[in-house]
Amino acid sequence: MKRLLWLFPLFLLAACTTAQDGKPDPRWQPAPGLAWQWQLSGRTIDTSVDVPVYDIDGFDQPAATVTALHRKDRKVICYLSTGAWEDWRPDAKRFPGSVLGRGNGWEGERWLDIRQVDVLEPLMAARVDMCRDKGFDAVEPDNMDGYKNRTGFDLKASDQLRYNRLIAKLAHDRGMAVGLKNDLDQIPQLVDDFDFAVNEQCAQYDECRANTPFIKAGKAVFHVEYELPTSAFCAESRRLKLSSMAKKYELGVWRRPC
Repeated sequence: MKRLLWLFPLFLLAACTTAQDGKPDPRWQPAPGLAWQWQLSGRTIDTSVDVPVYDIDGFDQPAATVTALHRKDRKVICYLSTGAWEDWRPDAKRFPGSVLGRGNGWEGERWLDIRQVDVLEPLMAARVDMCRDKGFDAVEPDNMDGYKNRTGFDLKASDQLRYNRLIAKLAHDRGMAVGLKNDLDQIPQLVDDFDFAVNEQCAQYDECRANTPFIKAGKAVFHVEYELPTSAFCAESRRLKLSSMAKKYELGVWRRPC
């Protein structure tokens, strides 16, 4: 327990954030080092994992699941794909073909043309509305680094910055926190726009130090590794104050935290 004592001052600070107008900001601000659970597969969420933060699928999970976790004093993050189209989502037919690009490596998913903000903003606003209406505390927008991938579109870094800031604003305007998913190269420009980060496999690719701006800002970095044992990354994670664990690619209940 002694190694966790440093969390309490930051947790208290996170609970008392202040908006730019000087008034208390009710938006959740997770502090570095908070333990978490990330379960995106399976219709039923295992709410017995004793951690303060859960990250679950926004479409698949009903408001009742969020309420059940809140009763256990958990904060709950709403997973959404904002940079890629998924053919099984209930709103999939609302996306015109003009915004659909190459597959992103996952079955049924295609990159979105994030330059077409006039088309995508109302679609994403509706999704964030769903998260708010179900009672989520925060949003995890996925596929936020299309400009670094073969999307089928000529996306620039400036396009990604504009789109990512738009997604952050949609969440903030609805009183929710929002996390930056991966997109390590743009962390210096985006750390002030986001309340935490979510990272996959930074240890495997020797990139974890790129998350340092979030930690220095008193913001959590929720981190997972899929292919490394905890013995290969937990020591560095503790030094960097990351919230790290090993997971399987299907992101089920199983977890092995640092």
